[in-house]
Amino acid sequence: MAITRQTMVYEGPGGTFESVVARDDAATTPRPGVLIFPNVLGQKEFDNQRAEMLASLGYIALAADLYGQGKRATREDANPAEHMNALLADHELLRDRLLHAHATLKALPGVDATRTGAIGFCFGGRCCLDLARAGADVAGVASFHGIYKRPPWANATITAKVLVLHGWDDPLAPPEDVVALAAELTEAGADWQLHAHGHTGHAFTDPSVHMRERGLFHQPDADRRSWQAMQNFFAEIFG
Repeated sequence: MAITRQTMVYEGPGGTFESVVARDDAATTPRPGVLIFPNVLGQKEFDNQRAEMLASLGYIALAADLYGQGKRATREDANPAEHMNALLADHELLRDRLLHAHATLKALPGVDATRTGAIGFCFGGRCCLDLARAGADVAGVASFHGIYKRPPWANATITAKVLVLHGWDDPLAPPEDVVALAAELTEAGADWQLHAHGHTGHAFTDPSVHMRERGLFHQPDADRRSWQAMQNFFAEIFG
């Protein structure tokens, strides 16, 4: 196994984007492709590491830039959500960028374009749900501690299988939002699962988050169990 990274710079809706591809260069047959949508801070090392983890499972992974080249944030910034909020202010542009990221994944050398998936963390968890809502021909999406608000353009039918990995004490996705998402997915005819982790807040997959007083903190058991659930989910989908 020879896991490698490649930086990709390309044009997309509204600008130039810089994403990272991870793959096993020793593999010679077409493989499923999986998108990774980042959290509020944008594309970063955490996402690249998850891409490598997916590549080690036999997938080609694209850690996607949704904000645009050079548009990144840190928790120390005066407004860490600046780029996210700007994108959320234009739901149609966000949808177009999600679909473009998926098309970019499908076009990568070695990707079996008939077998693709997506995962996302926090804002990225919302993004992978929105990709399914947009009607993309994606086999399945896994949302890690996502945001569940329905966009104004959500399709009436969702063909992608959906896995929701949720911290029950997440202040950004309270129980009423979880129930509303379950109702939406049921009405849309989706094949969906919800894994709710007790004593777990937002950002539970990120060891660098230590804001327990705000309900944002790493939870090692939920991190490990949710990643295993994602592996099982994609193994079933992709065969």
